[in-house]
Amino acid sequence: MIEIKDSALQAGAADGMDAFINVFTDKYLEVMGDQWTAENMAKLTGEQHSLLAYRIFRDEIMSGGFCQLIQNGYGGYIFDNPFAKVMRLWGADGFSKLIYKAKKIYDANKDDLQRERDDDEFMAMYEQYETFDELEEVFFEMEEQVTDTIARYVDEHIDLFAKIIS
Repeated sequence: MIEIKDSALQAGAADGMDAFINVFTDKYLEVMGDQWTAENMAKLTGEQHSLLAYRIFRDEIMSGGFCQLIQNGYGGYIFDNPFAKVMRLWGADGFSKLIYKAKKIYDANKDDLQRERDDDEFMAMYEQYETFDELEEVFFEMEEQVTDTIARYVDEHIDLFAKIIS
């Protein structure tokens, strides 16, 4: 089990819910290293992967939207796994529905969305896939509440996410 120092967790919690989540996910990223191989992926549990997927989703959507998320190689990690279902189980129902809506767009256009692009082609994606715009706006409005819901779930089930050490 991944170990996190209680002092790091307390400091993260004092900085806000996103920082609290990042204490866990920073450790997960450290354990997995730069290479997302099957061997490294197996170092995390399903719950840990779901928390990491939320952080990746949040960071990518907040900085560049769905096109960036997918072009950076995270489409499969988010949409080809039970991420949306887990978010519902953790209490983020509206967010889960948003993920399912985005998955429909992703599944219908997967090959094109994942295609290697130069900078100009990447920027053109934002016009080509304007259908993501509304979903991004909805997420921007709900992000704080979703992050709070997920952080509370982690706090209430902390043993699923890390072993807390002194």
